[in-house]
Amino acid sequence: MAEAIELTVGERTVRVSNPGKTYFAEKGITKGDVVQYFLAVGEGILGALRDRPTTLERWPGGVFEGAKLSTRADNRGDAFYQKRAPKGAPDYVETARITFPSGRPADEVCPTELAVVAWAVNLGTLTFHPWPVRRPEVDHPDQLRVDLDPQPGTSFKDAVTVAHELRGLLDELGMAGFPKTSGGRGMHVYVPIEPRWSFVEARRALIALGRELARRMPDQVTVNWWKEERGERIFIDFNQMARDRTIACAYSIRPTPRALVSAPLTWDEIDDVAPGDFDVHTMPARFAKVGDLHAGVAEQAYSLEPLLEMVARDERDGQGDMPYPPEYPKMAGEPKRVQPSRARPAE
Repeated sequence: MAEAIELTVGERTVRVSNPGKTYFAEKGITKGDVVQYFLAVGEGILGALRDRPTTLERWPGGVFEGAKLSTRADNRGDAFYQKRAPKGAPDYVETARITFPSGRPADEVCPTELAVVAWAVNLGTLTFHPWPVRRPEVDHPDQLRVDLDPQPGTSFKDAVTVAHELRGLLDELGMAGFPKTSGGRGMHVYVPIEPRWSFVEARRALIALGRELARRMPDQVTVNWWKEERGERIFIDFNQMARDRTIACAYSIRPTPRALVSAPLTWDEIDDVAPGDFDVHTMPARFAKVGDLHAGVAEQAYSLEPLLEMVARDERDGQGDMPYPPEYPKMAGEPKRVQPSRARPAE
């Protein structure tokens, strides 16, 4: 086991234990390499995390064949989500108190400086999952996160096609979006909004946005929650805007053998790139050349009113709320959470 090293990060000294430990065998990437990656894109990762309660996706043993995440049903995985700030964290690791859908509170890590990122990476964090809120307004989202999720039979290119239509729709609404790769097969588009509305309102706004895209591209887009109804289309995952649902932030590393990362993009380049273009080795040079393409997410804020008007229109047409994830309490106005193929005729 390699000796620990100490790195100067801003005004802090961050200890990195066992920097030579292999984290991605296929690419020969070590724990020390992962730390250096995040420092190289420091301005970008901190821009995505600053003042946001953040869940840490920790892979302390690295990513290896057969490794899996712990789940609610099976906590014997090799990696896990850290939703509460770990005990013994340095005093510069600040927290934000959030409330889960169950009503239980928790103090989550709330990064304010790059040293917090380096400290979290030393714990095995590869993927950062910030809430779409900033303290102190932790109950009012300031980002609408559109997850373009390719279903079986579709690809990243299909998500790109939908992203172009989404861009046009946002323009009609007087809004702008910021695209990025998910680090997998999909694409995310962030729309900065004024922190004046609740999670319920933001989620309903995203449902309305997804429904409008599905009207315009019925053969390519779906908002159907049940997988059996989605077909070979891009799913607009509206439940990513439910409280405590998060998306891997820009510059996060995904637990893939090739150490792919979530890469901010310009609209002009989305037709010409692929998720595999961006990994721990290639992103630092790209970041040095183009800077943080998501910096504008924190510099703008749009009203949600145009989308809430679409919500009201849908309700007049008999299109109300959609199902929440199964672990959530029953929400007001929510339809029954019954898979269509299992529903009794009365349902």
